[in-house]
Amino acid sequence: MIDDLPPLREVVARHGLDAKKTLGQNFLFDLNLTSRIARAAGPFADTVVIEIGPGPGGLTRALLAQGAHVVAIERDQRCLPALAEIAAHYPGRLTIIEGDALEIDAAALARQHCASGASEPARARICANLPYNVATALLTRWIEAEPWPSIFDRYVLMFQKEVALRIVATPANRADYGRLAVLCGWRTRARILFDVSPAAFTPPPKVTSSVVELVPNSAPLACNPQALSRVTQAAFGQRRKMLRQSLKSLGVDVSALLSGAAIEETKRAEEVDVAGFVALARRLEKLGG
Repeated sequence: MIDDLPPLREVVARHGLDAKKTLGQNFLFDLNLTSRIARAAGPFADTVVIEIGPGPGGLTRALLAQGAHVVAIERDQRCLPALAEIAAHYPGRLTIIEGDALEIDAAALARQHCASGASEPARARICANLPYNVATALLTRWIEAEPWPSIFDRYVLMFQKEVALRIVATPANRADYGRLAVLCGWRTRARILFDVSPAAFTPPPKVTSSVVELVPNSAPLACNPQALSRVTQAAFGQRRKMLRQSLKSLGVDVSALLSGAAIEETKRAEEVDVAGFVALARRLEKLGG
């Protein structure tokens, strides 16, 4: 036991919280596992933790037990009473926000709570068992956000393992290397901490999951995020083609674009490292693309 609150299975049964596939929900009942995730995200001195999709609050309880102040964003109204019970058990340390994380500025929310903290400077972090159906969209939004470096000093997040492999991939892992790897490799140092068996979830997903840590680079290569996004979308959108063909959709002189970035026209997207894509994005801006 990490606290003297009722077991999660009892809480879920009492509130009728069956996991909804439409919300990408897979609940974690294993307190040893949630505690392991919380420890990986700690320590939490003077730290505000933003949690996305807490559901009945398994990870929330583990974070609070480790000393975190948590701001939990939950769109499923059914889960709010269960989360309110946790908030009552940890007075002043759990803020519950009903809403869609895709529509909430997590950085602005963190700044608001840091500014109201008892001690300064407060830190902010995101730790979550992300709903699978919005996990990639959320991560992309956080990585592309301005200004950078972000207020968040770390992101400790659960993904399907196939997504985790795409986050940490390099050109040496061609099958997994893509736009997500470039964005994450550009602005963060990402690594897989450990895998999680489907049996740890209710209901169990059909795939293994992985906990990923992303630590922001304080000074990534200078680049416009929108330009980098456009270049990577074009390149990996037709990844089997050479860049001289796949980049035509950008509407600029592709030969000038590639030569200006010192990249051979016969290269394919999975052969270009992060620095190469940054060079392409810079050149795209100069060409007015």
